[in-house]
Amino acid sequence: MAQFFVIHPENPQPRLIHQTVEIIRNGGVIAYPTDASYALGCGLGDKEAQQRIRAIRGVDEDHPLTLVCRDLAEISVYAKVDNRQFRLLKANTPGCYTFILEATREVPKRLQHPKRKTVGLRVPDHPILQALLAELGGPLLSTTLQLPGDDQPLNDPYDIRDLLERQVDLIVDGGYGDVATTTVIDLSGETPMLVRAGKGDIQPFGLEE
Repeated sequence: MAQFFVIHPENPQPRLIHQTVEIIRNGGVIAYPTDASYALGCGLGDKEAQQRIRAIRGVDEDHPLTLVCRDLAEISVYAKVDNRQFRLLKANTPGCYTFILEATREVPKRLQHPKRKTVGLRVPDHPILQALLAELGGPLLSTTLQLPGDDQPLNDPYDIRDLLERQVDLIVDGGYGDVATTTVIDLSGETPMLVRAGKGDIQPFGLEE
């Protein structure tokens, strides 16, 4: 049975943040709020937890997972960022974007695109998640909490508990979430490319839907 932590969305309780991070470090899978929808997350090196997340989502090994990072400095550990990309990232993070960039050697090969060697990364604008990342001291491996056959992500922590209390280790209740997903932008090429329109504004990248 999953634990259920009610964490204040603007002033997260340090004790509960610490307990959440301990669950992650012990190989746990958590459901947690973001600045878009609720998401599933686990530690970067936990293969078993990653398999559990894929099973909940009903996706295979080819489905990309995202590295949720605390800031640009952390992104630069896991992705190769040139000056052009850095300026775009600096102007649009934190925010509801997932950026596709060329991965560094710090990213396990199983998490990279098999041919392009890219990875998706984001810097969220959410107090609970920022507190978690600061306490964790590294990125969270994550995916949108959208169940097989559903048209939208889950956004009610009590619904998440009803559906997933035997499949995850912790549900973080940070209030009702959005049903929007992040905007996914590929920055690995010469010019930005829109992969998926979402909550983040695409105009700063000179893109149109």
